[in-house]
Amino acid sequence: MKQLFLVAALLLFASGCASTLPPDVIATGDLAASQAQVRPVRYTSPVSGYAHRVPVDPQPWRNQNDAQTPEEDAS
Repeated sequence: MKQLFLVAALLLFASGCASTLPPDVIATGDLAASQAQVRPVRYTSPVSGYAHRVPVDPQPWRNQNDAQTPEEDAS
């Protein structure tokens, strides 16, 4: 058990030393003068799509399944 822990720790240590940092991402040019089409930002309520639901009694699962099954031709 100790050897497994030592091997795992050694691998993690080695992988941390071998990795390089990602390059810096810098936007070039003046973004305000850019020709990119951007939709304007507008406020939307976080609860705008909320629909109140109440608990209901369980329905027979076979009826629910049959109601959602696509209709097929009986040929």
